[in-house]
Amino acid sequence: MQLASLQAGRDGQLVVVNHAMDRYVAVTNIADTLQMALDNWQDCAPKLQRVYAQLNAGTLSGEPFNSEQCASPLPRAFHWADGSAYVNHVELVRKARDATMPASFWTDPLMYQGGSDAFLGPREDIAVGDESWGIDFEAEVAIIVDDVPMGVSVDDALQHIKLLMLVNDVSLRNLIPGELAKGFGFYQAKPSSSFSPVAVTPDQLADHWAAGKLHLPLRALLNDTLIGEPNAGIDMTFNFPQLIHHAAKSRPLCAGTIIGSGTVSNVDRSHGSCCLAEVRMLEILAHGQPRSEFMRFGDEVKIEMCDAHGRSIFGQIQQKIVPYAYLKTRAAPC
Repeated sequence: MQLASLQAGRDGQLVVVNHAMDRYVAVTNIADTLQMALDNWQDCAPKLQRVYAQLNAGTLSGEPFNSEQCASPLPRAFHWADGSAYVNHVELVRKARDATMPASFWTDPLMYQGGSDAFLGPREDIAVGDESWGIDFEAEVAIIVDDVPMGVSVDDALQHIKLLMLVNDVSLRNLIPGELAKGFGFYQAKPSSSFSPVAVTPDQLADHWAAGKLHLPLRALLNDTLIGEPNAGIDMTFNFPQLIHHAAKSRPLCAGTIIGSGTVSNVDRSHGSCCLAEVRMLEILAHGQPRSEFMRFGDEVKIEMCDAHGRSIFGQIQQKIVPYAYLKTRAAPC
């Protein structure tokens, strides 16, 4: 089934979206928000599935679906952790600055815990204080889990994946070196991330969802120019069950926890890249210096994944970079 959250309050209004992604049904009789549904997934999921079947069959007419009215499926979450599952991407970035990569990176996933108090909607502008911060997009796949026990095995982790979606994990590249030099991780360099309009259950993905990976190309465009469309299932060193196992080593994960794959990347560079940092690193290796700039105010990024028939699976993330104007923002930041 396919779920979305319409803009409403801080946590959105949960709706079921049909397969064609042109109609929806509000399901307040089942759960007001996606978080409420995830908290009671065993009870809510069959009821939501029945609504989805009726909506597709036409026995429920629903309302016209417009992704511009969507918040992220979880407008805020209790826990957001982003991995770096495509180790060839990490190796490339380090190689461009003549840094060797520890062998452990191939066996022990990289992961950071990001801010989850206020995600951006899929069509919401990305407000940044200064162009010089090195504004970059990162196109990724993400999962949402139900309650995961601490120490969960890789084999058992798969059953906890309830939904998948896309993410634009925005990075401010020029702020990263200073933060990492402190030895305490990201904070200012990682502003609010944004997610696709729709989150889908794994069964919607058919054979494309296999071995804990999503085997489809992920398209990233900047100002309608294709930057890349690498396949998310190729060269993924750590699958999602392995990332869950890693995240839950020393703590349980509550229902609604989101885990990202990290920037999708293929060893075959003919498929392009899913972030500008990788584009620039390849330029450094080829020409001695980068030729592409990071994003500027007015630039627009689009991220989307389509099935074998060209149908958008999650809807499109489409965002413009705008200057942050403090005096014009609403009083509450979230």
